[in-house]
Amino acid sequence: MRRRVRAGVLISGRGSNMSALIEAARAPGFAAEVALVLSDKPAAAGLGAARAAGVAAEALDYRRFSGKPEFEAAVTAALAAADVELICLAGFMRILSAGFVERWRGRILNVHPSLLPDLKGLHTHERAIAEGRAEHGCTVHFVTADLDAGPIVAQARVPVLPDDDADGLAARVLVEEHRIYPMALEAVARALRAGT
Repeated sequence: MRRRVRAGVLISGRGSNMSALIEAARAPGFAAEVALVLSDKPAAAGLGAARAAGVAAEALDYRRFSGKPEFEAAVTAALAAADVELICLAGFMRILSAGFVERWRGRILNVHPSLLPDLKGLHTHERAIAEGRAEHGCTVHFVTADLDAGPIVAQARVPVLPDDDADGLAARVLVEEHRIYPMALEAVARALRAGT
């Protein structure tokens, strides 16, 4: 059996996309394994979920570092210690520095709750409804130094219903995030493993 690409997942909260990745990686033949989960918040519920799933999980409390360079150095050290080759951001609420992104160029994925390049940034569900959009969705993309601007790996669309509120729309989009993020991780891991 060919070796699996070791992925590290960065979270800040409950880690529902992290859990979807961990579950998908249990499938025989899946090209990646989730080797480590890191959170910038010690109270993140996703840390417990990762440990319960048998995945190493560690908190690097952002407040304990003197700034972004020190925090990112600690993240880099933890990823290196776990032999991580590919990073998946899953509700990680920190903007990474250009230097960190460049170090991991082509090896950081993020899932964003909109059909990029539309609706970059926060509050995408509220904005989709306020703008009267007929459809909304989610995007898995490579992370670059520009926010929500990297090459797109996968997208999924959902209709915006007449009686939608932000919570209802977000819940339907999240179902699609849980579907396409594992697919994107599998595709990117296979490409990395093949050396492309």
